[in-house]
Amino acid sequence: MENNAKKIIFSGIQPTGCITLGNYIGALKNWVELQNDYNCLFSVVDLHSITVRQDSALLRKRCKEFLVQYLACGIDAEKNILFFQSHVPQHAELSWILSCYTYMGELSRMTQYKDKCAKHADNINAGLFTYPVLMAADILLYQTDLVPVGSDQKQHLEIARDIAMRFNGIYGEVFKIPEGFTPKEGARIMSLQDPTSKMSKSDPNENGFISILDNPDVIVRKIKRAVTDSDNVIKIREGHDGINNLINIYASITKKSIADIENEFDGKGYGDFKQSVAEAVVEELRPIRARYDDLINNKDYIEEIYKNGAYAAQKLASRTLSKVHRKIGFVDRKY
Repeated sequence: MENNAKKIIFSGIQPTGCITLGNYIGALKNWVELQNDYNCLFSVVDLHSITVRQDSALLRKRCKEFLVQYLACGIDAEKNILFFQSHVPQHAELSWILSCYTYMGELSRMTQYKDKCAKHADNINAGLFTYPVLMAADILLYQTDLVPVGSDQKQHLEIARDIAMRFNGIYGEVFKIPEGFTPKEGARIMSLQDPTSKMSKSDPNENGFISILDNPDVIVRKIKRAVTDSDNVIKIREGHDGINNLINIYASITKKSIADIENEFDGKGYGDFKQSVAEAVVEELRPIRARYDDLINNKDYIEEIYKNGAYAAQKLASRTLSKVHRKIGFVDRKY
């Protein structure tokens, strides 16, 4: 993060399940393009993951694997700050402070809280409820200008903005008010088996998602099994969610316009189109998997990246947190 004139971007992914094609198209692919024009912080947000019970050994393993996948996708550790959220304690500390400036009614309206309660009825914990406050702390700690968000995260960004404006209204200009950044295409990739739902890395049906580390045969098989309909027409149309999703995937990877894709496959059937989509996905992910295989066992290199990233992130976060402490009346720390 050399150029202080550049705007700041913060984003992260929970280390649960696997990084999917949806995560890649909706997040990581865009991160790679953003890193040259912005000062970027990309985190593996492990604190968020424990609202659901995790196997500790598996979580630790996944955190490192996710970081390596960031690198494999093209995130440059020299240009960006890469770190584990739990390695920067200021996230949790600011989250507590901000929770004292957040209203119960605001949190109770969060749709993701309702969804997660329905899915995890045996573990409706306070963390599920206050999750958006931690997300607000993630963003506000770094005086973030832009937050890459999908449509399912806009509500969380809005409450972060509301909390920041409320705090600023009491204490003056402490936090920058972040804006959302949504790419024009591919921001929301849907399940291959239920195209009315977002592609999810925690989907119990493995045919519903593609992992960026899936081998080519698996990718081809999953795309050929993707739900479509009986029309056999390759056009974006309301109510044809399956083929619309495949067209969006193809457009996001090839960077072809929807109109060009519709013209290219005019008169052709779903079989031909699915084969083309599969080939495009395989070729897009091939170098990612190869780089991941090269990096995953280079433990010293990976440790150096997340150690340096945590140090840099803490340095930035401490500036904001110190200002917050002074504003709310805490005694200055002398250590």
